[in-house]
Amino acid sequence: MHTTAQGSFGVGAASYAGRMATTRAGAGKAAAKAARPAYRCAECGWITAKWVGRCGECQAWGTVDLAGGDRAAGRTAPAAVTRPAVPIGEVRAEDAHAVTSGIPELDRVLGGGVVPGAVLLMAGEPGVGKSTLLLEAAARWARAGRRTLYVSGEESAAQVRLRAERTGAVVDELYLAAETDLGALLTHVEQVRPSLLIVDSVQTIGSAEVDGVPGGVTQVREVAAAVIGLAKSEGIATLLVGHVTKDGTVAGPRVLEHLVDVVLQFEGDRTRFFRTLRAAKNRFGSTNELGVFEMTGAGLAGVTDPSALFLGEGGPAAGAAVHIAVEGSRCFAVEVQALVHRTELAMPRRVAVGLDRNRLAMIVAVLGRHAHLPLSSNDVFVTIAGGIRIDEPAADLAVALAIASAERDAPLPPGVAAIGEISLTGELRTCSQCERRLVEAGRAGFARVVVPAADARRLGGTAAGAADLRGALGSVLGGAPSSRRDSGAGNDQWGV
Repeated sequence: MHTTAQGSFGVGAASYAGRMATTRAGAGKAAAKAARPAYRCAECGWITAKWVGRCGECQAWGTVDLAGGDRAAGRTAPAAVTRPAVPIGEVRAEDAHAVTSGIPELDRVLGGGVVPGAVLLMAGEPGVGKSTLLLEAAARWARAGRRTLYVSGEESAAQVRLRAERTGAVVDELYLAAETDLGALLTHVEQVRPSLLIVDSVQTIGSAEVDGVPGGVTQVREVAAAVIGLAKSEGIATLLVGHVTKDGTVAGPRVLEHLVDVVLQFEGDRTRFFRTLRAAKNRFGSTNELGVFEMTGAGLAGVTDPSALFLGEGGPAAGAAVHIAVEGSRCFAVEVQALVHRTELAMPRRVAVGLDRNRLAMIVAVLGRHAHLPLSSNDVFVTIAGGIRIDEPAADLAVALAIASAERDAPLPPGVAAIGEISLTGELRTCSQCERRLVEAGRAGFARVVVPAADARRLGGTAAGAADLRGALGSVLGGAPSSRRDSGAGNDQWGV
């Protein structure tokens, strides 16, 4: 019995020791797994145990990098604060008041001016005029007695000086530096002590302490973080120039747009003489404002009357209609041009320049269903004259009138503009800020504005109401002769 007990005890001890060894081995494996380095995607935050060249979540190349040591440690130790927390009522709101840049069109888009300590990112295609606009802003900022530092990573200081002479931007308080190293840039800022810093561009600046080439995801993130930290701590207004990809988005990690306060899109065709500035993100104002600039021999000049810029000087023509657009606090008239031509293909084309192609397809379908306009065998081309883009649904009626005018080869009566959204049932729906649009139409010389019936009853004056699309077409084009044999001339075509 004694021997059996000892044997049983020995077996139990061995079993217990085995279980403890297994437990310790499992704990060791868990600790090793916890200490294993993790890799994180800079675009979407996807985490993987090993490095890969392409993110498995967002499919972006070159965005996976070694994550910080916070995952292995489990938690971040408390650190000393730079400024103590205070009640919100004791925070000085004066520190965030905007300061005018000296360029009214830029101030309009920014919401009044540049806020000290704010970081702005301006993106645009090569050659659109980003550097020219920012150099002019730097010169006007310096003329007010405020020190400005312009750091160029793409051009030498002499090249920037030549452009400054051409645009009249040679000012004593404007300092130039040609640098591509982040450390040297920070040294320049410490020596000059500017109130406005311009970096052209963020993709050309690199840091020797970070792996990768300038313009890479890791480098851009490090440079942006350093510049933004400096701007916030010292209260320096900062303008960063960013490159764009083939599809027009800002190059570099998506987190760059989240870090900055304002994202500006500088758009325009290099073959045209005007440019538009919009805000894709703005923490200090609206993102609906539009700035218009004209490219001249002396640089970029603001356009105070866009209606005169976007409207043609000729008389009424078949396939042309005028729409009164609203962008933020600005109203202006634009010309919608349409061309309807019998197709030579199996599937007719629907081509839109300056507006949404899907919206155009919807308007064509409504014209065919509710206005009995034969377009199923015709190509339809629609463009916004001047190269500007209009995305608001209030332009639907002007597009429909232009297409109907082109199909019937009959111009609209002179002095007529159109405002209204078209529903799938053919009804005209009311649009926003119709009163302001009518005021702009009267200032531009339009004696009659076709609007939804509800807006006409409310506003009166030059507003001519129409309940649906057929009524609008009949009131504008009902008596116009048609040169097309297959168009079904007469009021019966519109169902009125």
